Amino acid sequence: MLGTAFRLLTGGEGWGAAVPLAAAPLGRGGAALIHIDGGVSLPWTILLVLTVLTLLPAILLAMTPFVRILIVFHFLRQAIGTETTPSNQTLVGLALILTYFVMAPVCAQIQKAAVVPLEQGSITPWQAVERGAVPVKDFMLHYARESDLALFVNLAHLPRPKTPADLPMRVVAPAYLLSELKTGFQIGAVLFLPFLVIDMVVASVTTSIGMLQLPPVVISTPLKILLFVSVNGWGLVMGSLMKSFY
Repeated sequence: MLGTAFRLLTGGEGWGAAVPLAAAPLGRGGAALIHIDGGVSLPWTILLVLTVLTLLPAILLAMTPFVRILIVFHFLRQAIGTETTPSNQTLVGLALILTYFVMAPVCAQIQKAAVVPLEQGSITPWQAVERGAVPVKDFMLHYARESDLALFVNLAHLPRPKTPADLPMRVVAPAYLLSELKTGFQIGAVLFLPFLVIDMVVASVTTSIGMLQLPPVVISTPLKILLFVSVNGWGLVMGSLMKSFY
C-alpha cells in the first residue's frame, strides 16, 4: 500500500525511479523551484507523500474491515476471560492479515484501474487517485447501512442522491465506519452468550455448595478455554468473520 500511494502521487515506479524534472523560474531570493512534469513542484510532491504516509493508519482504520475484526477479537478475549492473552500486538497483527485477505480483490482493482495506467503515463496522478477511490468507495457502500448513509447525508445537508454511487466520500467513509462499529459490537455480543452461560452455571454451582472463598472466575476460565479449544474456536470465529464479507 505504501508503494501504491507513492506511485499515485509521484507518477513514478517507486522510490528508486528517476523523476523527470523541468526547468523552473527562480523564486524569491534566487532559489530555484524544481518542477516535475505535469506542473507539480518537488517540495509539494514530498509534502503530499508525507501527508499520505501520516494519514495511512487512519485510512486503514476507516476504510477497511480492520475495525470490525479487531473489535470482535477484543470482545472474544474478554468473553473467554484472558485479559492479556492473546496480546494486543498479536490481535492487531492477525486483524491486519485478515484485512489484507479481504481487501486483496479491491487492491487488484485499484492496480488495474489506476496504478497500471499511471505507470504507462496515460493518466495524471490526480486522475489515478480518483480512479483508485472508486473500488474503495464501492466496497464501503456494499457494507454501509442505509440508515447510517441517510444520517450523514442529513448532517451534510445534501440532497437525496439518485443512487448510492452519487454520494461523496465524506459521507460514505463515516457511514461505513459507523456501520462497522455496529456490526462488530453485534458479533461480539453473540460471542459473549455461550461464555456467559458457563459463568452463570459455575457461579450457581459454587454458591450452592458453599464455595464462597473461591472466586467463580478461577473455575470458569479454564472451562471456557477448554470449550473454546475443543470446538476449534479460532477457526469458527475467523471463518464467520470472513463469510460476513462475502
